Amino acid sequence: MPKEKAIKDIEDLPGIGEATAAKLKAAGIDTLDKVATAVPHELSELVGISVESAKKAIAAAQESTTVNYETGAEFYDKRVSIGKISTGSKDLDELIGGGIETNAITEVYGKFASGKTQLSFQLCVNAQLPKGKGGLEGSVLFVDTEGTFRPERLKEMAKAKGMDPDAVLGNVMYVRAQTTDQQILTIERADKLITEKNIKLIIIDSLTALFRAEYIGRGALGERQQKLNQHIHRLQILADKYNLAVYVTNQVMDNPGILFGDPTTPIGGNIMAHAATTRLYMRKSKEDKRIVRLTDSPNMPDGECIIKVTPEGVKD
Repeated sequence: MPKEKAIKDIEDLPGIGEATAAKLKAAGIDTLDKVATAVPHELSELVGISVESAKKAIAAAQESTTVNYETGAEFYDKRVSIGKISTGSKDLDELIGGGIETNAITEVYGKFASGKTQLSFQLCVNAQLPKGKGGLEGSVLFVDTEGTFRPERLKEMAKAKGMDPDAVLGNVMYVRAQTTDQQILTIERADKLITEKNIKLIIIDSLTALFRAEYIGRGALGERQQKLNQHIHRLQILADKYNLAVYVTNQVMDNPGILFGDPTTPIGGNIMAHAATTRLYMRKSKEDKRIVRLTDSPNMPDGECIIKVTPEGVKD
């Protein structure tokens, strides 16, 4: 009997040729996992094959995919390898459990001039520090959606740390995204850059600005949230795959339904709330002081601290 061909891609599935595989991929069903979880009738209608053929393809995809189980102890051992980038403030580092974590998405939301971008500049510098000094000895991918990137600020902060300002700037890969498509494609195609440049931190400032500008009105809300969800999911995949940190800033709006207390609400609704591992709310105080509140974390209690944003950078 001829040996059965190993199934490594969609084209290898029974009843699925190159043309059918191309149709599936064009429809977003581009992995064996997605075929394995498809509904036979929907798959049949989508690419014009019989329901029986769809069932056989789905069954073969299910057999060729695996679920990798591990014990809690094994996962705990993995957690030990997680790196942390210092924010520049010991109080803020303590609040979030030691710094901005790898394998996670940290979201900071707040009004204009609350200090979100200044903290992102500080992280650009600190990520390059040695591991024993609050860094990860890596480079940074900075996606700027609002035109707020200021290399001169990075130089100022680097000098304050006793680092070579030009070397620090040379380790920051900068992208000015002007549409959501550019923003999404930058992250979709980041794998090669991450490995070549040893990227240990991805910054998007701001994550939601372009989505908010392009998808206007309630009619566009569903599509906006779906694209935003896929974009954040891709960021989490990169964080896990390469053990890097993701820092995103988020715009806010005033919620008229909140009659008492602070009505400031982050953009993105439940999708952002569920996707971010750690959420911080920053607001301006007197002079150069900023109040930072931890609003969500899987392992740290809610709390707040005060930091200073000075010409030299973020401090206690």
